[in-house]
Amino acid sequence: MSRLTYFFKRLVKMDWAAMWKTTALLRERSGRSRLWLLQDMLRCAVKYNAGYVDYKIAQMYKLNDAQRCTVITRGISNDIVRRMNDKAYWHFFDDKTQFNELFKEWIPRKWLLIREDTKPADLAQMMALPQLIGKPLEGSSGQGIQRYTPEDWKDGPESFLKRLKADGIGILEEIVIQHPAMASLCPTSVNTCRIATLLGDKREGIVYAFLRIGNGKVMDNVDCGGMAARIDLDSGTLLTVGADKAGNTYTRHPITGTEIIGFTVPYWEEAKAMCLEAAKKVPQMRFVAWDVAITPDGPTFIEGNSFPSHAVPQFAAHYPDGIGILPEFRKFMDI
Repeated sequence: MSRLTYFFKRLVKMDWAAMWKTTALLRERSGRSRLWLLQDMLRCAVKYNAGYVDYKIAQMYKLNDAQRCTVITRGISNDIVRRMNDKAYWHFFDDKTQFNELFKEWIPRKWLLIREDTKPADLAQMMALPQLIGKPLEGSSGQGIQRYTPEDWKDGPESFLKRLKADGIGILEEIVIQHPAMASLCPTSVNTCRIATLLGDKREGIVYAFLRIGNGKVMDNVDCGGMAARIDLDSGTLLTVGADKAGNTYTRHPITGTEIIGFTVPYWEEAKAMCLEAAKKVPQMRFVAWDVAITPDGPTFIEGNSFPSHAVPQFAAHYPDGIGILPEFRKFMDI
């Protein structure tokens, strides 16, 4: 798809109210006029396939053309996924039950599919556990995920099953108990590593990794108020401040006070090895972002993403020199 074709397709679907709100925010941050920002956004949309969210997250108003060329925008991200991932195989990652079955050697936790024919008695084993996580069968950004405790099933399995169906839950899982070091960052959420594997034409391996850290909610996802920090691929140490989608940055976690820069992810070598081995399971899916939890016994998968978000790897705070992540992808593929 040409840049102009992509530009006009996005123009038709544009959330104009959200874009206008974004320009107001950026006007305060940049000191530029709204007219200047709109003109520059338009230029970046045509030249770099950048949407207004890309423009905000990567702080493109601060970048020169050479720096802007290193940012993976939505259009470039779409092209990478289209080239690397055969859509006929997305279902192994988009359907959480299929994912759990296919990668079960790395997912030891109990889980139950919630369907129309699920019986209250089927919940007995799950209700013996201290906490449960319920998720829609499909979805992203942590939407629709609920935590349940014995208080939620005190009225018995029949009432609990009705509650689960009313909540739109498609799969019920044993909650992951994270490593104490990971909990020291934020204990309310399971703080997961986003590890992206790329089976490129030039090279195969891990193209980037970030630690997603919650900020008081059940989910660590940046769309739920969480933050992210870059992980050094060799050492598993956090290289950067935590940054959230609103542009806030943190050297210490605002709730726990734990230092972010310099924190080292436990079982890092094991986590990398798990992702690299799993990446070969469905070779038609050459670019997958794996969400990995670190437990006291080692890494485990939460899910794999068939269409990895390009937002988290593009936070401006993670690239103070203005050079984005596209050069890393070019080590693996021509783009």
